[in-house]
Amino acid sequence: MTPTLSPNTQAILLLTAPLITGRGTASSDLLSPGEYKRLARHLREIQHQPADLVLPDAAEILRACQPVIDENRLKRLLERGFLLSQVFERWQARAIWVVSRADADYPRRLKARLREDAPAVIYGCGNNSLLDSGGLAVVGSRHVDDSLIDYTMAVGQLAARSGRTLVSGGAKGIDQAAMRGALETGGKVCGVLADSLEKTTMNREHRNLLLDGQLVLISPYDPCAGFNVGNAMQRNKLIYAFADACLVVHSDINKGGTWTGAVEQLDKFRFAPVYIRSTGEPSIGLDALLKKGALAWPNPNNEESFKAVFTVKPTPIKVDSMTGNSIVDTHVALASPKEEPPSANPGSKSGIPIINAKESLNLESTPANALFALVRQSILQLLSTPMKDAEIAKSLDVSTAQAKAWLLRLVNEGILEMQKRPATYTIRQKRLLE
Repeated sequence: MTPTLSPNTQAILLLTAPLITGRGTASSDLLSPGEYKRLARHLREIQHQPADLVLPDAAEILRACQPVIDENRLKRLLERGFLLSQVFERWQARAIWVVSRADADYPRRLKARLREDAPAVIYGCGNNSLLDSGGLAVVGSRHVDDSLIDYTMAVGQLAARSGRTLVSGGAKGIDQAAMRGALETGGKVCGVLADSLEKTTMNREHRNLLLDGQLVLISPYDPCAGFNVGNAMQRNKLIYAFADACLVVHSDINKGGTWTGAVEQLDKFRFAPVYIRSTGEPSIGLDALLKKGALAWPNPNNEESFKAVFTVKPTPIKVDSMTGNSIVDTHVALASPKEEPPSANPGSKSGIPIINAKESLNLESTPANALFALVRQSILQLLSTPMKDAEIAKSLDVSTAQAKAWLLRLVNEGILEMQKRPATYTIRQKRLLE
């Protein structure tokens, strides 16, 4: 990462960054993300770039920006050059680098996925090449019990053994457990912080990992900025944008950053498949995310099965031309273009429900889903009488955890129901009558 600031980055920092030194306060004139987006678009239209605003003969360009941002306001912000030089020296002393959207070093994933909504500036410390390496994002609540901490650390350890970067938010609880599991196993980690980047990079525990290239910490907010709920909510989209797949370990329902970030991905961005924990204590929040289109985590237990979670592609969002509402494409590519005769269908005579495209909203033509499409019919045939998950696992010659993940997925689709006494699975009776 370059130790100097490009002219464009200098201009963008002057316009948008609080430039906090210690406990200093930010200027009230700062351009908001939306205002800067409009200004950047306007500069492109008049064939200029941010760096042109700090040229000696920039008066005419500033006047040309008056329709978008008040000229005097721009001048006040651009006059903070001395303050910027002081703050930049502080960043350099702490090995903190800065890139803007105008720089070649800016993360390609953010620019490609978020486009104009990508942060104008990114602050960071550590191995910036990790930012475009993809990997697994792990997110969850701050306040969880020890069993979920252990579970999350195990996921981080598996990601490390599989050679996949672990992406998370650095908050206490689930985020830190995932990152710690990966780092202690020698894995690579990308932490996307909502606050206190400078303080975190100076932590003795992180310093060697940052210097060795095992860890990168970044933030779209000033390195000295404290915690802010709005900032924490906004940075969630960055975590998902850096990842190839995402696992939500625990979430409240209809509140909190974990819930908001996951719903935003499921309803709007769809950067990568969103999984939810499928074992352990039940969670109302996770169940609600499942209904919104999240997938049950298949509980991979080795490097090979871990790779499969990245083969699933998120279902593209379409918009109804009449109502403007989002709709899900229910078409599922079949293995054969020809429809089999009724006698060949395993559910046609036995009363076992036949799985059709409408019941497979989240299945696309991928190896993992092709396998599940075959497995689900085998499970339904086995469940002509109620069975336990261990019995299903033995019949399919898979681990009990894997069988349970498949069974829970069918339960959530409304095809199976789980009996508590004894703990068995059976086909829902109303399906037999359809």
